[in-house]
Amino acid sequence: HVQLVESGGGSVQAGGSLRLSCVASGATQDIGCMGWFRQAPGLEREGIGSIDSDGITTYADSLKARFTISRDNAKSTLYLQMNNLKPEDTAMYYCAAADRRNWILSLLPSQYSYWGQGTQVTVS
Repeated sequence: HVQLVESGGGSVQAGGSLRLSCVASGATQDIGCMGWFRQAPGLEREGIGSIDSDGITTYADSLKARFTISRDNAKSTLYLQMNNLKPEDTAMYYCAAADRRNWILSLLPSQYSYWGQGTQVTVS
């Protein structure tokens, strides 16, 4: 089984930056693509971006100018750099990992098998 633990969330003023981290443990050899998602109260979970083991990425069009995903395979860690944050970025942010047989980059939550517990980001 794979465990994912996010960190780095918090409160920040508009225009500020945050860097989220997600550490994978357990059966990390079972991990394929990884991704970041977010969910605001009353809204559906939204895909931010996805990355494969070679660092190839895809992003939601509305976020790619401000958000950057990276991955350190040696540390089993996924990162999300968020710049120029806006109040509408306020949400719970989740890290996700797909099964190792799935290396297709995707922003669809249904494509991911493993999820972290989330870290809250609040922008005021």
